[in-house]
Amino acid sequence: MSERTRSPDVLDATGAAAPPRRNGELVFAAPWESRLFGLTMSLHEAGRFEWEEFRQLLMAEIGAWEEQHGVEAEYSYWERWRGALEKLLASRGLCSASELEARISAFAGRPSGHDH
Repeated sequence: MSERTRSPDVLDATGAAAPPRRNGELVFAAPWESRLFGLTMSLHEAGRFEWEEFRQLLMAEIGAWEEQHGVEAEYSYWERWRGALEKLLASRGLCSASELEARISAFAGRPSGHDH
């Protein structure tokens, strides 16, 4: 079975790359986190990248953060996920860093309470 046809199963259940869960369900603290997850999974399911490629970038992001901040510092798994996805999009030519920054600025400029 190809990785693309089993996307929900590709997520690590344990270890550094495993997303936060509560009672077996993924945990998102803010709407952007679930949207980021959905976007990533959609791109993977569409065949834009192999899961292991993203997973390796995610683990590198987590490792780099831990090396810089230590394991006791406040940590955001989904920020590391975002960094990995940004690197993947740029390396694949799907979205440049400047395009990402423009989108982030546009979304950040929306009125308070606008969550889509």
